[in-house]
Amino acid sequence: MEEKNVYDPLRIEKKWLGIWEKNKILSLKSSIKNPKYYILEMFPYPSGEPHMGHARNYTIGDAIARIFSRKGHNVLHPIGYDAFGLPAENAAIKSGIHPKDSTMQNIEKMRKALFRMAITYDSGDEIITSEPDYYRWTQWFFLLFLKMGLAEKKEAPVNWCDSCQTVLANEQVIGGQCERCENTVRKRILSQWFFKITDYAQRLLDDMEIIKDGWPERVLTIQQNWIGRSEGARVNFTLDDSSRKLDIPVFTTRPDTLFGVTFFILASEHPLVDEIVTGENFRAEVEKTRSIIAKQSDIERGAAETEKVGCFTGRYVINPVNDEKVPVWIANYVLLEYGTGAIMAVPAHDERDFNFAQKYGIQVREVISPDGKNHGKMSEAYTQEGIMINSGKYCGMHSGDGKKKITSDLEKAGDGAPSVNYKLKDWLISRQRYWGAPIPVVYCKNCGMQPVPEEDLPVLLPYDVD
Repeated sequence: MEEKNVYDPLRIEKKWLGIWEKNKILSLKSSIKNPKYYILEMFPYPSGEPHMGHARNYTIGDAIARIFSRKGHNVLHPIGYDAFGLPAENAAIKSGIHPKDSTMQNIEKMRKALFRMAITYDSGDEIITSEPDYYRWTQWFFLLFLKMGLAEKKEAPVNWCDSCQTVLANEQVIGGQCERCENTVRKRILSQWFFKITDYAQRLLDDMEIIKDGWPERVLTIQQNWIGRSEGARVNFTLDDSSRKLDIPVFTTRPDTLFGVTFFILASEHPLVDEIVTGENFRAEVEKTRSIIAKQSDIERGAAETEKVGCFTGRYVINPVNDEKVPVWIANYVLLEYGTGAIMAVPAHDERDFNFAQKYGIQVREVISPDGKNHGKMSEAYTQEGIMINSGKYCGMHSGDGKKKITSDLEKAGDGAPSVNYKLKDWLISRQRYWGAPIPVVYCKNCGMQPVPEEDLPVLLPYDVD
């Protein structure tokens, strides 16, 4: 084969890409009289090199955009760069380059890669989320949410590295240590900004009816489980303390098992732990246990296969249904973010409680039976409904009826009430990280927190930082 007949894609593509760019062939916009079509792929994170995953994603979108353009549509096919956030900041730290500089370098690489693939983007329809003309609108929305009561600042537990003096995301905690300096990470309560998405928990569930015909059942199920609606009761256990009355509420889906409570657990980060624990020996044991728990992520703590770890605090609460004193423990499998951060532990009828009780020699008391009979020593927890036993005046009732009756009686006595709980949590949007849109509020010694006026937006992110 002669050299002149050899196909040279680099030379040919370079020639035609130049012609297409000059004549704006890659823009699919047409007459405003034509039917409109808007197509948007997920914006890339400019925190690394372009790769085959990008090529796959954007060529699929490009094919759809070209089809509708050929059908006579006026196609809007924009591109943008999701430039703020942890991946870009971590990439900048590793490379020793300022996040803004490394981000813009990576964006330029991505632009060239997308151009070489001849993706049909109009260069005039590009956004960069780390640029002030974009994030001023991020800040505008924040002020709107703040005005509507949907943004709030409250205390929350975070992963904290004493060496780096910063909050760490879960993915930055490896085996209980900071991935950057290998210092032990601990949980710390800090003031954080949240979007109150829990205000919409039930609406999110209800509105799935609207989209159920257009979405896969698997996806809808994932969303339902993520929101995690549970119906049950709020029950108040009272701290056994003659000097004051302190109620500690729990949420339970099984009020029918209240007579089977043999211990009570507070999350290790629960603010009441420091308040109620007395005596040097108990404090030392609590701190020792906390240091062990602090090395575990929330995912590890919630996993069924994770070994249960805890200790007795030296204090007791009173069970409202039988006035029984119940020992208060802390344990790794109870999370502050779920429910009230406290649980009533019923080892006979909950697998995790059963495993914990077996390890620490805590009493297991059967109160629900499939046939209404006592079965002696249990080899595993019985978690189904059944007939109530060892439950005072409620003995012989079916679990379903017992739930309703006990909840009603608790409400009459002022010790509880029907309740709905959601697994969904408010969206934490602040991490004390640098590379992100500045939150548009200022703090005054005299008048407290004040929103920045809209006309003063954007609040600029400083460049000169350590």
